[in-house]
Amino acid sequence: MAVSESLVALLKEQLEPLGNITLKRMFSGAGLYCDGVIFALVLRDTLNFRVDDTNRAAYEAEGMEPFSYEAQGKIRQVGAYWRVPERLYDEPDEMVEWARAALVAGQRAAADKAGTGKAAKRSKAGKQAPKRRRTPTRTA
Repeated sequence: MAVSESLVALLKEQLEPLGNITLKRMFSGAGLYCDGVIFALVLRDTLNFRVDDTNRAAYEAEGMEPFSYEAQGKIRQVGAYWRVPERLYDEPDEMVEWARAALVAGQRAAADKAGTGKAAKRSKAGKQAPKRRRTPTRTA
């Protein structure tokens, strides 16, 4: 199912204070990017923002759940993206606050993926370079 153009126009208008908002069509929906960082998915004409440990509590307090879909007869959840409360469409300033938190979560995820975030630094700090084995030299 394609993303409706009216929803795309509304989101671009409401989220304009964040920066340059672009849309890339994918799957049966689209990803919303701000300055090259994905921070939202629009699937089945439903907006889902990027969530991590810093903003998850707000979604839980609103009774929201992670994006889910059915595949091979099983329900699968995508915990990184949660449905945005409907009331935010009528509260543009609050929508921008939630979107800004989602953008920061997206930036953190991108930094971790690139190996520059805190999680990547922690994992690298605990690892030591493997010791090189000495191979015996052959004498003829």
